[in-house]
Amino acid sequence: MDKIIIRDLLTRGPIGISDEERAKPQDILVNVVLYTDTHKAAETDSIEECVNYSTIAGQIMSAAGENKRKTVEAFAGDIADLCLKHPLVRKVSVRVEKTSAVRFTKAVGVEIEREK
Repeated sequence: MDKIIIRDLLTRGPIGISDEERAKPQDILVNVVLYTDTHKAAETDSIEECVNYSTIAGQIMSAAGENKRKTVEAFAGDIADLCLKHPLVRKVSVRVEKTSAVRFTKAVGVEIEREK
């Protein structure tokens, strides 16, 4: 299966358990691997046969800004669901990281895989 990669998409949104954490938007780093078959897209060179990574990245950024979830696990699940709605995406790997959650770390987060 082929892969489309969205690497280090920096989003901002409310996330966290405490009211203090949710009081202001935080940086949320998102990485996504979309599993698909790109043969037809390669043959036709048509965007209609492609998974449009720009559109999906925009949807993820919007989801982060409107996030109502407290945990990165739940938010990662929401992103996976969003990606799997695309008819050409068969499987997705999603990593969501908070870059300022734990002192002395670059980031902490979760990585999940989901498929149709």
